[in-house]
Amino acid sequence: MNTMLIYRQIYLFIYQSIKLSKSLVIVITILQVLSLAKPSDLYAQTSLLDTYIKEGLQNNQALKQQRFLLEKNLYALREANTLFMPTVNFNTTYSTATGGRRISLPIGDLVNPVYATLNQLTQTDRFPQIANTNEQLMPHDFYDMKFRIAVPLVNAEIYYNKKIRQEQLTMQQAEINVYKRELVKDIKSAYFKFLQASEAITIYQNALNLLKESQRVNESLVKNGMATSTVLLRSQSEIGKIEAQIMEAQNNQQNAAAYLNFLVNRPLESPITIDTAFNTIKTQVPENVALEMGNREELQKIKAGINANQQVVNLNKAFWIPKLGTSLDLGSQGFHWQFNDQNRYTLLGVSLDWNLFASGRNKLKIKQAEMDLNALNAQYTQVDNQLHLQVKTTVNNYLSALEIYQSTQAQVESAQKYFNDAFKRYKQGQSTQIEYLDARNNLTSAQIQQSISLYNVWGKLAEVERVKASYSLVD
Repeated sequence: MNTMLIYRQIYLFIYQSIKLSKSLVIVITILQVLSLAKPSDLYAQTSLLDTYIKEGLQNNQALKQQRFLLEKNLYALREANTLFMPTVNFNTTYSTATGGRRISLPIGDLVNPVYATLNQLTQTDRFPQIANTNEQLMPHDFYDMKFRIAVPLVNAEIYYNKKIRQEQLTMQQAEINVYKRELVKDIKSAYFKFLQASEAITIYQNALNLLKESQRVNESLVKNGMATSTVLLRSQSEIGKIEAQIMEAQNNQQNAAAYLNFLVNRPLESPITIDTAFNTIKTQVPENVALEMGNREELQKIKAGINANQQVVNLNKAFWIPKLGTSLDLGSQGFHWQFNDQNRYTLLGVSLDWNLFASGRNKLKIKQAEMDLNALNAQYTQVDNQLHLQVKTTVNNYLSALEIYQSTQAQVESAQKYFNDAFKRYKQGQSTQIEYLDARNNLTSAQIQQSISLYNVWGKLAEVERVKASYSLVD
């Protein structure tokens, strides 16, 4: 709205205000302010419905489950980040054995002649005789205790695993937003059904009051000899029929309230407040209602899946990159749990794992991952087309519902005038009871149809908001 148009509206408003009474000026002022207000969504949200929506987004049990899955993916991403960091492990082994293979060492046979010669030469016994040994190969009372520090230097799997985890986190966040939008739409639909049932109760109650009034008229007519007693029986039958419709509407109201309480995770019997702001709707089409599709989370989810699968392809293509790592062992090993300088050791190692030949297995894995990627791209195109079709049909359904509601307004006005004339003639004895009941049935039916069409428009508008992803999901 440009500046000249605003000034023109203000001028017309002041000119009209001078001609009207003080109370009417206040009313027009309110209407002017509301007409200049710019709604944040497809239609201005009332604080009461927003309260139910916020409560549902915070407390809905199914949404909590989705949040737990999101936290799980967040922890998985953090785990992938830790794979780049060093790891420290403590390992201890102890072994003892009896029997098994043995090895004989003829040390005495080899050394004793030499020692004997030396003793003769030195005329001493300084070189004793040594017995042959027979050692067991299986370790007995042996331990090996060490700290191992390992650091990956080059590992493509760790790098691409982190990328995949990031995309999985994005997918889960998109899934949560999809569920949030469905929950918002369901809460609105349930609330509109509750309002429609509540208004139906009011309409039927008004019809019941009219029938009771006509029953008093019938009693007067019968008393004055202007009608037979059968009119009273017919009147009583119509009253029973309306009372049954009231009970049915009350049951619908209770079911809608219970479902709404279920969505917002409250006790099913919790009372629901009626918001009169939805008793009418603007008959002009909101500017926001268009065929353009918003930023749908369904496409974001598939896109994240495509990105994740692309990382799988890249991972499979990186099979030729060797894995390089290093490790440092700080430990001690020996017999009989002896711990001294001779038992302690330090061992530094570098490992290299290079896949040089696998009979074409790696290339086949690449082809499989590429086929998965092509399938996801085709799915993205299909879903995109489906969502555009959904937007078009939903907007058309809303426009059709709005036209139906506009037509019911004229029907209610006509039925009201016809009923007023019929009731006046009936009280004066100028028309039959059948004509009066027919006029009353037409009026009630028209009012019910108007109520249904009104809240059907609100429901269709909520669906348009859903398919356009226009509701703000900021917590």
